[in-house]
Amino acid sequence: MKSYSSKLLASLRRSSYSRNTHQQFNHFSAGRLLFSPVSSDQNHSVTSTLFDNYPYKLRKILSEAAQVRRFSSSDDSIDSASSPTNAIPVVSTYAFPCEKSPAIDASSSIRKPLSLWPGMYHSPVTNALWEARSSIFERLLDGKKGPPPTELLTRTPSQSRTSIVYNFSSDYILREQYRDPRNEVRIGKLLEDLDALAGTIAVKHCSNDDSTTRPLLLVTASVDKMVLKKPLRIDTDLRIAGAVTWVGRSSIDIQMEVTQSEQDSSSKSNHHDPIALTANFTFVARDSKTGKSAPVNHLLPETEREKKLVEEGETRDRLRKKKREEEKQKFEVGGHDLHVEVARLKALLAEGRVFCDMPALADRNSILIRDTSLENALICQPQQRNLHGRIFGGFLMHRAFELAFSTAYVFVGQMPCFLEVDHVDFLRPVDVGDFLRFKSCVLYTQLENPEQPLINIEVVAHVTKPELRTSEVSNTFYFTFTVHPDALTNGVQIRNVVPATEEEARRVLERMDAEEAYFSTS
Repeated sequence: MKSYSSKLLASLRRSSYSRNTHQQFNHFSAGRLLFSPVSSDQNHSVTSTLFDNYPYKLRKILSEAAQVRRFSSSDDSIDSASSPTNAIPVVSTYAFPCEKSPAIDASSSIRKPLSLWPGMYHSPVTNALWEARSSIFERLLDGKKGPPPTELLTRTPSQSRTSIVYNFSSDYILREQYRDPRNEVRIGKLLEDLDALAGTIAVKHCSNDDSTTRPLLLVTASVDKMVLKKPLRIDTDLRIAGAVTWVGRSSIDIQMEVTQSEQDSSSKSNHHDPIALTANFTFVARDSKTGKSAPVNHLLPETEREKKLVEEGETRDRLRKKKREEEKQKFEVGGHDLHVEVARLKALLAEGRVFCDMPALADRNSILIRDTSLENALICQPQQRNLHGRIFGGFLMHRAFELAFSTAYVFVGQMPCFLEVDHVDFLRPVDVGDFLRFKSCVLYTQLENPEQPLINIEVVAHVTKPELRTSEVSNTFYFTFTVHPDALTNGVQIRNVVPATEEEARRVLERMDAEEAYFSTS
């Protein structure tokens, strides 16, 4: 059977204008139709006429053909001036065939070692970030089988600070790639980019420019409180900036900020806050050969704000350690905490028992947790992997967000509004070929504020191995949504959600306690 590209070229040669148009074809490479720039003696109208004369099906194919086109990149910091060394070039992945574009760089990732190729699933931003990250790994490729790093360096936050600008106001192709049905930025794709940028920042902090030692394996451990402060418009430029804010022995905290200025510059004022979203990522370092925890470079804060962020990181680290200790001692036999916990469980299960034992008498404004659940499954493909060959954490967050959004949508009966990612845990890596199941539910609702009821969604990812008859939790995701005020004025009511089993009640209490602990320290 002829290949798809061969059939397309043959179709053009049979056409009366094939000689002219064949000169426009360069080659097919990596599934992408590449066009040479139109020569100087050909004007754009001639090219447009040729394009208009193509058969409809061919015009559609060519319009969808991917072609690299740079849109913009700049480097800005959370609290300091930008540095050219931190600028990461980003390209949109679609363009029209009649549009002029630069030639492909022969030193691009197409020529890089196969071990440095990420999957092809990702967004323009993740492609650019991994291109920048792979350049670091390329220098260390010769030392991949060498010893682990022995000397720890001291880095400043400014050395890892990196940002990317989305020129949505001028790049219509990029805008289309990130647009959601509300003409706002797709949160799922933004989660991918945030994870990819955080990973690049972690790599920059841990690199030591020593080609004789093997690079560290850096993985996302958790994401804390990713709060959306205002909607993200798709017609206004957007910036993501981040830097390392705290390091432990083998862990790294990275703070990310997404900023978007007012569309009307005349409406700006001194008190205007351009920050639209904040997030805290935690990465852990592993020895790429043994898989054991590995030490990371030290951090030296320079500004007063950087010193304050280091103090906040120390506080978060103490809280994490305290939480682990409390979980170990939580259910001491005969202890006071056990009696309190039992009382809370009974109170939470009271209404659920009515649903199970006397459904005709149950509260019509309530619903069981299990009746709000949705589920989907997939086989993890090579195109979804990262530079380490594992499934990209941003892809997992994207899929979890889409399922959480759908769960809230079905529960409310109206399009929900995203508020925040409460917490994400990466408990075990997900490999190419794994059978991954996502299960979601409305864990609980908060109806105290009638103007902004809160819907708390839990998504749990399971790596299932049918051959071994095993299923392990790989990730847990917690999202918070609300509904638009117009929906509330039109009579939409949010129902109370109740657990039916002790296991469900414990999950609800754990999330409520985690939220309370966060707000008590913030």
